[in-house]
Amino acid sequence: MAFARATGKHRRPSRLTRKSANIAGVAALATTGVIGTLASPALAAETTSPEDTGLTQAVSVGDSLADQIDAQAEAQQAAAEQAAAKKKAEEKAEAEAKRKAAEAKKKAEEKAKKEREAKERAAREAERKRLNSFQLPIPGSYVSTGYNTGGSLWSSGSHSGVDFHAASGTAVHAVGSGTVVEAGWGGAYGNNIVIKMNDGTYTQYGHLSSIGVTVGQSVTPGQQIGLSGSTGNSTGPHLHFEARTSPDYGSDIDPVAYLRGHGVNV
Repeated sequence: MAFARATGKHRRPSRLTRKSANIAGVAALATTGVIGTLASPALAAETTSPEDTGLTQAVSVGDSLADQIDAQAEAQQAAAEQAAAKKKAEEKAEAEAKRKAAEAKKKAEEKAKKEREAKERAAREAERKRLNSFQLPIPGSYVSTGYNTGGSLWSSGSHSGVDFHAASGTAVHAVGSGTVVEAGWGGAYGNNIVIKMNDGTYTQYGHLSSIGVTVGQSVTPGQQIGLSGSTGNSTGPHLHFEARTSPDYGSDIDPVAYLRGHGVNV
């Protein structure tokens, strides 16, 4: 009689299922007494011979194939786990590299910020010192007529300031920081400028050929404020320079001592 296999998908029983089926079969044979019958040497020889039945050979082939499939599945599982572990390690290494790069970038930015702030502080300090510094009204010049020098050239009978040697048109500079309180004609002083210094004292620049600042203007040390000349009561081009305690004539103090007191080498 022909055997018709049921339609649909079929899977080969697992090794555990096959093993359970074999045990069940042996138990059934024992129950029916067939085991006792198989005790006969002749029958035992017949039933265990692969050539006679092919049963043992079929089971052996099936088990070998199952072992190969199981081994392949285990190898694939191990490979998958290894790949996953490798990927995880790579992701961890990449994250660590990014973290270190971010830290390095942050440190570099903080260092650059500190350096920038240090430079800015140094620049501010340098500017503060510059604004509080003093210098000669004509750099490189020298005093040609001293303070309190007597003579008929001065209405008071003595020189109320000092004269700095200068050819006509030489640049005249503010000796320090301050605010212009007078800029124009000053009688015997000719064209003159008076500056109230930041320390509360006053400086005057006389006999100018040209004035380059206006009243109310702030000036800094070394800023050009005019050009030397010989205007007013003057016998020739030079710069008349005074230091005063007020903007008015008669409040003069020794200009050389004044400049030296502010660190200027005169």
